[in-house]
Amino acid sequence: MKRKNEQPNHSSFTTYNSSLGKTLWAIADKLRGAMNADDFRDYMLAFLFLRYLSDNYEEAAKRELGSDWPELAPDDRRSPLAVWYEKNPDDVPTFEDVMRRKVHYVIKPEYLWSSIAEMARTQDAELLHTLQKGFKFIENESFGSSFQGLFSEINLDSDKLGKTYTQRNERLCAIIGRIAEGLAEFPHERDLLGDAYEYLIGQFAAGSGKKAGEFYTPQQISSILSGIVSLDAQDPANGKREKLGRVLDFACGSGSLLLNVRRRMGKDGVGKLYGQEKNITTYNLARMNMLLHGVRDTEFEIFHGDTLTNEWPLLREENPAKKIEFDAVVANPPFSYRWEPSEALAEDFRFKGYGLAPKSAADFAFLLHGFHFLHREGTMAIIMPHGVLFRGNSEARIRKKLLEDNHIDAVIGLPANLFYSTGIPVCILVLKKCKKFDDVLFINAAEHYQKGKRQNVLLPEHVEKIVETYQHRRGEPHYSRRVSMEEIEQNDFKLNITRYVSTAQAEAEIDLKQVHREIADLTHKIEAARTRHNAFLKELGLPELP
Repeated sequence: MKRKNEQPNHSSFTTYNSSLGKTLWAIADKLRGAMNADDFRDYMLAFLFLRYLSDNYEEAAKRELGSDWPELAPDDRRSPLAVWYEKNPDDVPTFEDVMRRKVHYVIKPEYLWSSIAEMARTQDAELLHTLQKGFKFIENESFGSSFQGLFSEINLDSDKLGKTYTQRNERLCAIIGRIAEGLAEFPHERDLLGDAYEYLIGQFAAGSGKKAGEFYTPQQISSILSGIVSLDAQDPANGKREKLGRVLDFACGSGSLLLNVRRRMGKDGVGKLYGQEKNITTYNLARMNMLLHGVRDTEFEIFHGDTLTNEWPLLREENPAKKIEFDAVVANPPFSYRWEPSEALAEDFRFKGYGLAPKSAADFAFLLHGFHFLHREGTMAIIMPHGVLFRGNSEARIRKKLLEDNHIDAVIGLPANLFYSTGIPVCILVLKKCKKFDDVLFINAAEHYQKGKRQNVLLPEHVEKIVETYQHRRGEPHYSRRVSMEEIEQNDFKLNITRYVSTAQAEAEIDLKQVHREIADLTHKIEAARTRHNAFLKELGLPELP
């Protein structure tokens, strides 16, 4: 969609971007009161999504209607589209058919953000009912079937909003009214709202503790993964690929990692984004996040279902000739997730030939799932706990098989305390099906970070150093090294990063003869000083030093 007015320059855009996110977060922090941050997150982000859909739709409607678009007086707070609907009832069905073809969705005037915000401003007693009807309309009539249930987890009848209808309506009026006031201070810019949305996701994640791991990967880490998979798969030194046809994140959370890949590649640099998410609330959040960032419903597909049992029909094709494959696979699956693998899963095409991950940790099950669908000319980057690098038994066998088949391209160690959900240090494994190099690149970035109050932070220069080191496969003392398969085999196929790249600085060699001479010289000086001092004491008639 074209943007309203003139696009701000880069510096002012960056300022708007940061300020809008902070403004909205301040509103959220103030209004949520005693409500759990996770619960309030769902309400606030749903309202921001409604604002985005409405702005997008009204812009398209204004273009479509052209000179028929009503020009209202400055003090007329009605929606221009509502006025057009009132004056042209017979033309409404044809208009909506055109909008479905061009914009892929329809929103009735009474459900537009501008109408809802006006109801909030005037404390309209029917706001809650109107909002419920609006959400149901968007779910069931605005979009295609793939958007059903988009607001299914937004409970407007919840006691968390108030015990009675009146209390809930008043609370919603206050929340929507304040959001509308905050948004009014900023230009109607799609990218602006999308990035503010993602900023809020990050802020809510910061307050969610371990729950944040279900839906959020810090942007700096996302940037490392997207930077790696966007490079030429055969030889990263050749630079960025021109296009990635399909990109998969099989544990996509809020979708930020997929969006980061798209941002890195450019709007036309990715054919289609594919994500899978087990948590229904997070699944809805991901779909909203995609649309908010201008990704059309034809440019992404998010599936709600269990990755480990492979519930997605798209990925269940066993015929290699028909199997869907991805040019890039990125993921941040839950660490050391306990699962219950069945006997049938041992024969599953994803795990056959490698074996099953243990019940205590599904890390390798997630990895093998993504790796199975990786294209032979693609790159996979996955975040894993360090345990996958050295744990024994079935995990050792899987690791050995991947190494012997030359599929592990790089192991990147990150600093501790980067995630909201855990303080442990993690690593990034880079895998390929067809590797040019027969060694493994180890990068130990564990000590390259900026310390923060709650979490440590990777600065842009830290991210850039990791990606550039990977791209050019550079060796650097105490930071990175290319390790031969012979050496890895000698270490029993264990990949502990410090075993190959230690950050410890070697102590300076000690010259014992020189030290002995210095001690002898000091001893001589001490004896001379004592003799002189005792001579003075003797003259004064005082006891001498022993």
